[in-house]
Amino acid sequence: MTARKAVGLAALESSGHLSPLAITRRSTGAEDVAIKILYCGICHSDLHSIKNEWKNARYPMIPGHEIAGEVSEVGKKVTRFAAGDRVGVGCMVNSCGSCESCAKGCENHCPAMAFTYNSFDDSGSGTNAVTYGGYSSMVVVKERFVVRFPEAMPLDKGAPLLCAGITVYSPMKHHGLNIPGLHLGVVGLGGLGHMAVKFGKAFGMKVTVISSSPGKKEEALGRLGADAFVVSNNADEMKAAMSTMDGIINTVSANMPIAPLLGLLKPNGKMVMVGLPENSIQLPPFALVATNKTLAGSCMGGMSETQEMLDLAAKHGVTADIEVIRADYVNTAMDRLAKADVRYRFVIDIGNTLQKAITEAADLLTAA
Repeated sequence: MTARKAVGLAALESSGHLSPLAITRRSTGAEDVAIKILYCGICHSDLHSIKNEWKNARYPMIPGHEIAGEVSEVGKKVTRFAAGDRVGVGCMVNSCGSCESCAKGCENHCPAMAFTYNSFDDSGSGTNAVTYGGYSSMVVVKERFVVRFPEAMPLDKGAPLLCAGITVYSPMKHHGLNIPGLHLGVVGLGGLGHMAVKFGKAFGMKVTVISSSPGKKEEALGRLGADAFVVSNNADEMKAAMSTMDGIINTVSANMPIAPLLGLLKPNGKMVMVGLPENSIQLPPFALVATNKTLAGSCMGGMSETQEMLDLAAKHGVTADIEVIRADYVNTAMDRLAKADVRYRFVIDIGNTLQKAITEAADLLTAA
């Protein structure tokens, strides 16, 4: 069980351009699972991170936290997985394991939680090694942070559920927005939004999409099965929908007025923010106080909840709508993602195309 050589697609500075990089993954420890990566989804946070838009980048950076693959080796204390199992890794790869949050299965709230990339993790090394993500050939992760893909769940369409799926599933469950017959509003129809629509319908809810883009109405109602569509900058449509919704999942990261959205909620309704607007929220207290409404936030979910989400998704046929791309297309995909030109998630075919892309890039450098 020696350290492994691996390859990945890394950003070296804030242009965000991704290029091949040779890396070393740690040896497989007693509680570790080594995974051959077959697919990795591209999350919008990957784009923010490689361009250092959140001002916390550590270069070189290999992004990717929607990892799907196959177990290649397990440590001697691993009990839940064996070589050949279909597995996934989401947004985190370690936590302290002993705090109140970890004890409750909320590892995502642990103060010592390590993100899958651009973070620090001391697993097996005794030092704070920077984590590298899933745009790479393989990864070694503690068993606790690995989930099993149900047989009915395809790896490519299931990979985005490890971020986009759990990010909307967790707040829906936590805030009681998973009850049949309730009316759920979904603000934004992108990677997160389309998963919220699908889970809402799987829970038996009435789902209304709220978007500033009228052109998305047909796909919301026809392709994704939403029950209604409201154009957020159409005063008449917003007025007609006032006080009709039990809850709202707000997936938008653009800056937009919050008070009109709260107006769509019934008394005691809840709106949960899962998007990250750049600017601070401006909100008159009256919009909450007058009818006892709640504005909350949510980030990811714990490991047991992530497995629960995958199992429920497989049972109901919930998968992400994806565009599978080759590894050598990743920079073009990032440009398209910045323009919201994807329906709804890019997924890199790591297993079939990463090594070939790296070999071709090396040949081009040699020829030059």
